[in-house]
Amino acid sequence: MKKIARLVSILFLLFPLTVKAQQPAQPDSLLNRLTGKWILTGTIEGKSTVHDVSVKRVLGGQYIELTETSREVDQKGSPQYEAIVYLCWEEPKKQYSCLWLDNTGNGGLSNGIVGRAGFDGDKIELVFKYNDNVQFHTTFAYNGKTGTWQWLMDGVEKGKTQPFARLSMTRTISTVR
Repeated sequence: MKKIARLVSILFLLFPLTVKAQQPAQPDSLLNRLTGKWILTGTIEGKSTVHDVSVKRVLGGQYIELTETSREVDQKGSPQYEAIVYLCWEEPKKQYSCLWLDNTGNGGLSNGIVGRAGFDGDKIELVFKYNDNVQFHTTFAYNGKTGTWQWLMDGVEKGKTQPFARLSMTRTISTVR
């Protein structure tokens, strides 16, 4: 009887560990597909552009850190555009959250605007709500056949959509998955 009780105790202790070990360390595979080094090409406000994008997991794998740097430079030789973006999947809320910081202004930490998106297959459709009348939409759409991403950005003011950017990302370094 003692052996059975001991065995049950051991199984009881091991079962939660087994369940935890079987859970994927990174439950959101769409964000995993975004990691790597990319070339971003297309148009922003109607002008052709090329940016280098690097995406990696940070802070214990809980966040994706995306760094974006334009190849176009300003008069000082600095990139015309630079951004650091943090993106994560919040399981309890069943949504993506995104903080976008860039060199167009330094209010990204104080404005309280965080983009949000629900799960939608191979798309992350973020909405940054500035007020009741003004939003900015950023959509990352993954194409599994080509391993590329479409990156669409639109301003929305008083219900009217204004295209801002039409871009695509192609991996620069292949990775084994």
